[in-house]
Amino acid sequence: MSSFPTSFSFPRISRFVSCPQELTLSKATGHVGSHIVGELLKRGRHEVTAITHHGGTSKFPEGVKVAPVDYSKEDTIIETLRGHDFLIIILSNTTGPEVHPNICNSAVKAGIRWMMPNAYGMDPNNERLLNENVYGPVARKAFKDVKSVGGYYINPVCNFWYEYSLVAGLDLYGFDLKNKKAIFFDDGTEKINAATLAQCGRAVAALLDLPIKKDGDGPALENWKDNGLYVSSFLVSQRDMLDSIHRAMGDSDADWSITSEPAEAAEERVAKALEELQQGSFAGFAKAMYTRFFYKTGDGNYEAYHGLNSDKLGLSKEDLDKVTKFAVKKQLKEGRVYERQ
Repeated sequence: MSSFPTSFSFPRISRFVSCPQELTLSKATGHVGSHIVGELLKRGRHEVTAITHHGGTSKFPEGVKVAPVDYSKEDTIIETLRGHDFLIIILSNTTGPEVHPNICNSAVKAGIRWMMPNAYGMDPNNERLLNENVYGPVARKAFKDVKSVGGYYINPVCNFWYEYSLVAGLDLYGFDLKNKKAIFFDDGTEKINAATLAQCGRAVAALLDLPIKKDGDGPALENWKDNGLYVSSFLVSQRDMLDSIHRAMGDSDADWSITSEPAEAAEERVAKALEELQQGSFAGFAKAMYTRFFYKTGDGNYEAYHGLNSDKLGLSKEDLDKVTKFAVKKQLKEGRVYERQ
């Protein structure tokens, strides 16, 4: 704890670590990392270090200090982390299960107590989702990895990244833009919170501008100690999304093939998706994960339970049609939506 500042103010430079950055274009996790780093660099208040494995080919923007390490040698990780204030862990889907707890343990040994675990989107306070969603056990373990070694976590709660989920196929939000197909649960009016990658980046950067300890009436990191950071761009339903797609594409329901699955069939859809996952299909993982958030339990609408932290972070909700138009254009013309808006 002695190497850890009790508070910080600017223009003092605080050093933050992003660890490790897997910025491959096939991994959404890498892309939230690029938005976080981009926003931190834009603010110019922090020294950002990216830890990557020796021999890695990831490219980082100017202003990021890159520190290659051997993940099999704990002492090299500890030495690299020493003197930093906050650890952001961003891992690819193919990372071995031992990496996350090892990084957390090394961080605490290096004097870092505050961490953002690799559990982006999940609400640490929603026991029902943690128990029933396919991603729940992964997120719960990530929180435990931090707590079990004496660290503190802050997890951005944002559900799914809107611009990616909107255009990535029927198994996600339920839309196939190319073939103009949609799958609704009931009439598609169940609302969930969603955030863009850019909004997540702004939220994390704004959080890291705050002092660790409260100083007066303003917010501080300790307000979110072992808790969720609730941010959102929109509160939307599938119906809202499709209407926005129509405005972006200049078409209507008449041009689409729209099917409806009764809400009571959602559990069966999840069960079938889990069978697909057991057979080695990652599409089954996505289908099970997304479907669970559209249950009529309201779990996808965390705004109703916890409110949002947007005001404390200086964030506002975004323009749904503007983001939808961006995502639709990128997907139809280039087959990707990851670039920063």
